[in-house]
Amino acid sequence: MATSKKFTSKITQDNDTWTAQILRRKTARETLVSKSQDGFTTEAAANEWAETELKSYLQSLNERNKRR
Repeated sequence: MATSKKFTSKITQDNDTWTAQILRRKTARETLVSKSQDGFTTEAAANEWAETELKSYLQSLNERNKRR
């Protein structure tokens, strides 16, 4: 599972489907869902989506911060 200091991914199962979420650490006790997608048939597919989206999400944040 890809992690950074502020962002992480989480995979959960809802009956027969899997849900992938990208979580952002707001404070030491609170986390927010930055991005989410459900309806995956396997855990591997959900994990793959979370990994790729987390990498692209972090890259876009870095590019946006460089412009400021």
